[in-house]
Amino acid sequence: MDKHIIAKLQKIAGKDGVLSTPEDLAVYSYDATFAEHRPDVVVLPRTTEQVSQVVMLAGQERIPLVARGMGSGMAAASVPFDGGITLAMTRMNRILEIDEVNATAHVESGLITVDLQAGVEKLGLFYPPDPSSVRHSTIGGNIACNAGGPRCLKYGVTGDYVLGLTVVLADGRILRTGGKCIKDVVGYDLTALFTGSEGTLGVITEALLRLITKPKFARTALVEFPSLEDASRTVNAILAAGILPATMELMDETAVACIEEAMQLGLPLDVEAILLIETDGSDEHAVRREIEAVEEICMECGARQVTVARDESERSKLWQARRSVSPALARKAPNKLGEDITVPRGAIPEAIRRIKAISAKHGLPIVIFGHAGDGNLHPNILFDKRDPKQWAKVEQMVAEEFAVALDLGGTLSGEHGVGALKRPYMEQAQGPVSIEVQKRIKAALDPVNILNPGKIFPN
Repeated sequence: MDKHIIAKLQKIAGKDGVLSTPEDLAVYSYDATFAEHRPDVVVLPRTTEQVSQVVMLAGQERIPLVARGMGSGMAAASVPFDGGITLAMTRMNRILEIDEVNATAHVESGLITVDLQAGVEKLGLFYPPDPSSVRHSTIGGNIACNAGGPRCLKYGVTGDYVLGLTVVLADGRILRTGGKCIKDVVGYDLTALFTGSEGTLGVITEALLRLITKPKFARTALVEFPSLEDASRTVNAILAAGILPATMELMDETAVACIEEAMQLGLPLDVEAILLIETDGSDEHAVRREIEAVEEICMECGARQVTVARDESERSKLWQARRSVSPALARKAPNKLGEDITVPRGAIPEAIRRIKAISAKHGLPIVIFGHAGDGNLHPNILFDKRDPKQWAKVEQMVAEEFAVALDLGGTLSGEHGVGALKRPYMEQAQGPVSIEVQKRIKAALDPVNILNPGKIFPN
């Protein structure tokens, strides 16, 4: 990076807000995937005005700019493949306002998700989106990828809670969208446009978020299934009975074995799958009746045993197990490629059958877990990237996983986004007209293509 550019950036963000040593750049060169590329410089702004000045400079100098939260993304969306400026938003991490009357929170985009949840829960409020990275992902990153999580079944994804945004556009102008009104149908829905745009249309610096009343009671059950297919069938049976749990999480036998080896929680090792099901609400008796009805349906569908957590300690251990699936897989292989295909709920059993067949065909393990209640499955391919033959197999297996999802009426992603890894499959998933429209929007908002170039669809 030219020293004159560095000097201008230091004038904007301060010397402590600009990083350029090889060691610092290495830290910002990767996300939760295996993709990697160093930026030329890292800037850590503290205000929207500083972001605006940095983006304006990037535009004037035609420097690629990639916004980044905590780097927990699963699609290489924040990896700066073209170098340039990485704009790390982690210093903008304040809760600016919690409005109890209107049930909203105004926050900066670098706020860690769990810190927002803890802050509003002290007031009896609730921010439902809960990606598995909840303890180390930022609100801005969640919005940029429209992140999900286990509670999506009942409560929806991040975008369902975004009422307004502060966004720095590619020319440095500051756009504010939305507001606290419950109903607002004036003009185009620009808040929705930037939600899920993965930093390609603007840099999100602040968000106005919708809150709800915190459920007072929750009951959580661990359900053991000798048959993976029975477990997947049970999901639809519960929903068909008119029961809407807060979560229904599926883990196959390999995922369970990895968690148990790592954490020794006493999970069963002689089953093909387990479901983690939670009901919640404000009426204790209704919540208990729901979990009892769930237990009855599970047993009718082939469950071997249903164990309901007796207290908060047991419940926390069960959720600790679920959130530990991804890191626990490192015990089986040095690398994994974690996808998040989504299919209609009725197609879950067939999707699982086909994915397991892909694993058998290529001779590499595919571990399946995910949010079965909303059809969002996470097939993780385990492999060793140092082996070129295995990597070649992985590329083919990913293509086949996506083909399964699309053939069953599904899509490429339910919460991870497109980034760079799913880019080759976008036109197949959405068609040429959709891609052309999206490219026109990108060109209109970022005519010189400085914002996260090369992501979502090719330049």
